[in-house]
Amino acid sequence: MGISLEEIGKSNYEAVCDLDVTDEQEEYVASNMWSLVEAHYNSGYICKAICQNGQPVGFLMWVLENPSKISIWRFMVDKRYQKKGIGREALTQAIDAIKQSPTVKEIEICYDPKNPVAKEFYSSFGFQEVGLDEEDDDMLAIIRL
Repeated sequence: MGISLEEIGKSNYEAVCDLDVTDEQEEYVASNMWSLVEAHYNSGYICKAICQNGQPVGFLMWVLENPSKISIWRFMVDKRYQKKGIGREALTQAIDAIKQSPTVKEIEICYDPKNPVAKEFYSSFGFQEVGLDEEDDDMLAIIRL
């Protein structure tokens, strides 16, 4: 499958910004361009291109909330590459990379509580629901390390 998480730089940022989800998914995912701008102006934001054989096909961003907690804020696979196992492999690699930090004890992710596919997908990685966020919009789920 040739999936890897790559740094985003001058040679691939435009390809990452051009990635898109389906029309039905748009309301759940911030634009990659906005995420790259957000990461540029905030410390502790890590952005990765999800690549297949070196070509960007998705995007991940995680944030160091505090020394012991990282939150996965952005995770998308372009609509042309969905349902091929790319997201599963990319999230596995992201979790493995996050676990390399010796101080991190918790990985958090959020999703629409009315989305059973997301719940099943994230729970298959070991994420356990802990309740709704402060706005009661998104379900928070964590992996304790």
